[in-house]
Amino acid sequence: MLWTIISTLVVGTIIGLLGKAVAPGNRDNIPLWLVIVCGMVGAFAGSYLYAGLFNCDDMNNCTKGIDWWRHVWQIAAAAILVVGAATVTGRKKISA
Repeated sequence: MLWTIISTLVVGTIIGLLGKAVAPGNRDNIPLWLVIVCGMVGAFAGSYLYAGLFNCDDMNNCTKGIDWWRHVWQIAAAAILVVGAATVTGRKKISA
C-alpha cells in the first residue's frame, strides 16, 4: 500500500513534468502540486485510452517488455491536462 502511494507520486511527478515540457506555450505559471496531479491523472487516462483503443487484454503490459507507446499516450494526456490547468487557474506572472 505504501509502495503504491510512493510509486504513484513518483510516476505522477515524472509524467507531469514531461507533460509540462511538451505542452505548447508558456506553462511555467502553474504550481508543482498541480503538475503532479495532472501527471497522475494523465498517467491513468493515457493508460486507459491506450488499452481501450488498441484492445490490450492486460492493462499494464500491452507488449512484451517496456510499453513505450503507453508512456507516450500518458505524456500526451498529461500535456493536455497541464494546458487545461494553466488555462483554468490563470495565474499571472508578476513583472518587475
